[in-house]
Amino acid sequence: MTTERRTVDPMSEMDLPDVPYDPTFDARAVVHPDAAGDEQEVEAALRPRTLEELIGQERVREQLELVLQAAKARARTPDHVLLSGPPGLGKTTLAMIIASEMSAPLRLTSGPAIQHAGDLAAILSGINEGEVLFVDEIHRMSRPAEELLYMAMEDFRVDIVVGKGPGATAIPLDIAQFTLVGATTRAGLLPGPLRDRFGFTAQLEYYEAAELHRIVERSARLLSVDITGDGGYEIASRSRGTPRIANRLLRRVRDWAEVRADGVVTEDIAHRALDLYEVDRLGLDRLDRAVLSALCRNFGGGPVGVATLAVAVAEERETVEEVAEPFLVRMGFLARTPRGRIATPAAWRHLGLTPPAGGPDPLPLD
Repeated sequence: MTTERRTVDPMSEMDLPDVPYDPTFDARAVVHPDAAGDEQEVEAALRPRTLEELIGQERVREQLELVLQAAKARARTPDHVLLSGPPGLGKTTLAMIIASEMSAPLRLTSGPAIQHAGDLAAILSGINEGEVLFVDEIHRMSRPAEELLYMAMEDFRVDIVVGKGPGATAIPLDIAQFTLVGATTRAGLLPGPLRDRFGFTAQLEYYEAAELHRIVERSARLLSVDITGDGGYEIASRSRGTPRIANRLLRRVRDWAEVRADGVVTEDIAHRALDLYEVDRLGLDRLDRAVLSALCRNFGGGPVGVATLAVAVAEERETVEEVAEPFLVRMGFLARTPRGRIATPAAWRHLGLTPPAGGPDPLPLD
């Protein structure tokens, strides 16, 4: 039986399976320009370590701070926490912050890695008192593992089944009190009994450009990047409301500034660099524009089925549905209707095209 489990110091902020645990690791060391860490290490090092360092998500931060302070005052482990929201908004970061604030070790795993109840039982049996267990993509756990988790969350006990058939015996096993932090991008897929066992549920929202600007400035300081206010805002405004994207774009603009300019990230430098990487002023990338262009130019604005649209842009259907569509719908460029996908007038204008007169009415899906 193979399980994905390990205990890390939350202050290391490293969630890479192939990186050995080093209690002396200083996350900020890898962001020095002379350091030879890879991109994933740099991204991990840019994570805030405490609630005080966290930028944005003001309501969630205040709520979580109250939960953690109350747990500290009672000298108890905090209630289980469910974090939901689109990718890149900081769910893993918040799990690390929870462990850091509680001065507790953090154990990381993911839903797809837990396909059998025995996998979860092995993880839970090795947990120590007060530890934080982070399960990413918790909605992708197998059903037998979910059912085992119910009892563990509520009673801190699991039943180990020995044998098969009529002779099978359930052996109760007490486990240490722990805090489960579950992260999901699709909270609706979680069964009701599992959702109900979380004492605190947080819905993370997309960030405003001003908040992303502060994140870019903070990351620039850690990366020792010389950046102007306008340069930082140019990056933030093209980051799709997502800190992970903002940090990634900052690193690409830094590369452009160092190789083709004097190393200072100005508004003009950011604009030219992001144009090179095909990220336009609203954050649409090559795939987003390809979908809109095919929808408008090839199919007259729709309606057209997503499978046909995926073939037109030479991508898998799942890529179009899960990567491009959510942002295009949020920006008001695309509508999902019972008849298929439809380009809105804003999409036509963004492409520099004139929308057809008397186009189809984009009735939204229920």
